[in-house]
Amino acid sequence: MSKFELKLPQMGESVAEATLTTWLKEVGDTIEMDEAVFEIATDKVDSEVPSEVEGVLVEKLFNVDDIVSVGQTVAIIEIEGEVSNENSVKANKIDEEDSNELEAEVLEKEISFVKESVGAPVVVQSTTDRFYSPLVKNIAKEEGLTAIELDSIVGTGKDGRVTKTDIIDFVELKKTGKQPVVNAEENTEHLASYITEQPKVAIKETAPIQKIASQEVVNKAISNGHEVVPMTRMGKLISQYMIESVSTSAHVQSFIEVDVTNIVNWRNKMKTTFQNREGEKLTFTPIFMEAVAMALKKYPLINISVEGDTIIKKKNINIGMAAALPDGNLIVPVIKNADQLNLVGMAKAVNDLAARSRANKLKPDEIKEGTYTVTNVGTFGSVFGTPIINQPQVAILALGAIRKVPSVIETSEGDFIGIRSKMFLSHSYDHRVVNGALGGMFIKAVADYLEAWDVNREI
Repeated sequence: MSKFELKLPQMGESVAEATLTTWLKEVGDTIEMDEAVFEIATDKVDSEVPSEVEGVLVEKLFNVDDIVSVGQTVAIIEIEGEVSNENSVKANKIDEEDSNELEAEVLEKEISFVKESVGAPVVVQSTTDRFYSPLVKNIAKEEGLTAIELDSIVGTGKDGRVTKTDIIDFVELKKTGKQPVVNAEENTEHLASYITEQPKVAIKETAPIQKIASQEVVNKAISNGHEVVPMTRMGKLISQYMIESVSTSAHVQSFIEVDVTNIVNWRNKMKTTFQNREGEKLTFTPIFMEAVAMALKKYPLINISVEGDTIIKKKNINIGMAAALPDGNLIVPVIKNADQLNLVGMAKAVNDLAARSRANKLKPDEIKEGTYTVTNVGTFGSVFGTPIINQPQVAILALGAIRKVPSVIETSEGDFIGIRSKMFLSHSYDHRVVNGALGGMFIKAVADYLEAWDVNREI
């Protein structure tokens, strides 16, 4: 008999953690391979996590509503035979202090919701040989602690080690405006020399961070007859990601009006035939997705991501399609290798992902590896919008509502006014790596593809 570690899988490039919402198995239960063991929720997807092995659940490492980081072990399963070293349980248990610190790594994002918007040193390093765990250093960086403040914290752990509790208590005391207790006896002489010798570090302004409303504000709102509605967990995380995206990318927009009369007439002619033959509804979305995929093939420098000062050109064209959930939040399932699908395949993929998005039935790998995103703001009647880029991508396209409008029609016999079906495309792109010419040419390529639609096309 051996033991297998069931870890939280990667659920998307920008997803670092998830909330454990439900245990589907209890300790002592037998688990089949691919059988769901627990459910998780992120800002992007709610999903079941299946077991990779057959065995018996012998230990749960997290409780419901706990936040789990990607790659952390959530459950221990006892199985027949041996497992690879990668997933085998280590014989030596982590001591309680280290276990708490490992668990607290997931607090980094939560801390950012309640901290003041302040600059932080680029690197937090000790001014002494004192040991600090990666977690403590990360919290110090998040909270903008200087190396001097870090070294001044009195550690209550083994050999004077600074624990998670020590640094959080220090931060909370500092926020009250009171002077935290410092480890002056050990550090005074060294810190004095550090203050003299350490070069000054430029402080970088950070984007405003979502704050928790004070009880005073909440009480005042209630007393004035207002309704107080706490943001959902997903809502808070989406809020944070939107702020991070705007502070990361230099957003620029290009807009273009497209005559889609031929597409509207063609779809009206083909939708019944398509429904009877394929058992699927034919919407406008797969047509737009096909146009975007063709434009990305023509302009591959839109199909990239930015990592620091490095540009990564993506091999595959994986288009994310933003879908509205019943609670008003959005999710972005991804159509993999979209340029390799014909219109029938695209329609089936779009309908399937949209239906399972609304039913919270998406799998984690179905929201991963997107290289470009399309959002349909026209669904809600908007003529156009200025969408925020889905990091680490560099562009996103918003589809406006299709409207019948009077339009000038040019013919060999002269110009006249006619009724045409038109829509706006809104292209947001990262001006750090996509200039106005490329951003404009891309959206023009999408428009040209749509306007050249063959009304006699077979499907």
